[in-house]
Amino acid sequence: MIEDSILTKKKFAVLVEDTVLKHKLSYMDAILKVCEDRELDPGEIGKLVSPVIKDKLEAECVKLRLVEGSSNQLPI
Repeated sequence: MIEDSILTKKKFAVLVEDTVLKHKLSYMDAILKVCEDRELDPGEIGKLVSPVIKDKLEAECVKLRLVEGSSNQLPI
């Protein structure tokens, strides 16, 4: 069906979340795996990444110190 081949933000988010849980991957790795499995260019999926996935990805990157976190966190 054509509907199955059209990828929306919601479907992409579900695929990423399922990949994180099923393969115990980070969100970055799960996004890249979904792109690989679906033959998508990771540089062109910005519109498919939902705000929820963006927030989880950002939190993961802050935890790994890949980016600076927001200033509303207490220093520990």
